[in-house]
Amino acid sequence: MKKFKLAAVLTSLILTACNSTSNTQRTAAEQTNTSKQTPPNVVIILSDDHAWNDYGFMGSPHVNTPALDKLAAEGVTFSRGYVPTSLCRPSLATIATGLYASQHLITGNDPAPSVYGKKNSAAYNAAREQLISNIDRVATLPQMLREKGYVSLQTGKWWEGSYKRGGFDQGMTRGFPEKGGRHGDDGLKIGREGMEIVTNFIDQAKADNKPFFVWYAPYMPHAPHTPPERILNKYQGKGYPEPVAKYYAMVEWFDETNGQLMDHLDKTGLKDNTLVVYVSDNGWIQNPNKSHTYLTRSKMNPDEAGVRTPIIYSLPSQFKAQMRNEMTSSIDIVPTILGAAGIEVPAGLPGLNLFETLKQQKLIQRNTIYGEGYGHDVVDLDNIEGSLLYRWVIEDDWKLILSYDGENPRWTDKHSMIGEPRLYNLAQDQYETTNLAEKNPKIVKRLAQKLVDWYPVTSRKLLTK
Repeated sequence: MKKFKLAAVLTSLILTACNSTSNTQRTAAEQTNTSKQTPPNVVIILSDDHAWNDYGFMGSPHVNTPALDKLAAEGVTFSRGYVPTSLCRPSLATIATGLYASQHLITGNDPAPSVYGKKNSAAYNAAREQLISNIDRVATLPQMLREKGYVSLQTGKWWEGSYKRGGFDQGMTRGFPEKGGRHGDDGLKIGREGMEIVTNFIDQAKADNKPFFVWYAPYMPHAPHTPPERILNKYQGKGYPEPVAKYYAMVEWFDETNGQLMDHLDKTGLKDNTLVVYVSDNGWIQNPNKSHTYLTRSKMNPDEAGVRTPIIYSLPSQFKAQMRNEMTSSIDIVPTILGAAGIEVPAGLPGLNLFETLKQQKLIQRNTIYGEGYGHDVVDLDNIEGSLLYRWVIEDDWKLILSYDGENPRWTDKHSMIGEPRLYNLAQDQYETTNLAEKNPKIVKRLAQKLVDWYPVTSRKLLTK
């Protein structure tokens, strides 16, 4: 009898609660229903020169990253993410287009002065324009999203001329030739000098009832390493060399700005229906003896410290939190965003649309990813292989790196190891200390053939708008 009375009481309480639903609760329900019908907003967060393991959620005991830790805990986080090219400009161009460097042809940061003349000379500026013009012949993510009514904002690093040239509706970077900056001019102020441009844009898009795309690529933790004293003081006195303390403080400062961005999405009620994608453009190992410089086998190199980065996809209305160890690549970002927006992925994009995979918590159906690297300075704008330094492939746990003799006039030590193939078992040796190529010639041959089969597809299939 007591059970029936208890059931009656519970039923009465539930009915009372249902009848007294607050306006706030009804509004939340309406927002949830709307999110199912409205394409998600999109924010890409790009850190700059950031080691793959310098995050709290990646197990670092050194650096504090609470905002990214929270994003990782709430989203779908791949601890084994990669960028195909470990150099700023080509890496960013891949994230903006979904194409490998050998497809979008933006393979280096600058034309080589040794070939094209002194910087800012007429010949050199003509070469700069030729390099930038590669962005004109391929579709960019903001251009593709416009199909669904998205408005877009560029902030931070953007090498390819004006933000308009990249297809953004608004932006901070005026670019060459209007401004002389190589990689962002006024855009590089974002984060270091506040977040108002981003938050104001988001507010306006919400007021206009428009889905939005934000490219947030602050010049952080990139050198110059000039963190606020209040953060730097946390790392000084812990036994770190001063350059390392400054780098760690820059990482935390960058993380703070992400917290401001995520808090704004939360306060405005936009977080649940906003797809936030996080990735770094390339890796970094801070030189402990000199500020603003890195050690070899990190940036510009095919080693894990150069090409590995965690990649996070957060869309609370559709993705459950997941920590995953499958391989993924930044070439997957564009097709996945298009999938989330309900836009057909253009035929020929090399990456995977992971939207349904993430939504349904399925495994990625791929066991091999590829990458390539070229010299910092482009020695032949009409022949990308003139600056080719390496190609690499990872199949399950095996990683093969092949080096080439392309010119890299920016550096005296080519930042790659010309000569014998390098083969590593990443499951046993994630820091690539032991070259197993000589002991495993069959694996080297098989993976080398995979690179041969892959590379002509990327280099000769030049996708255009």
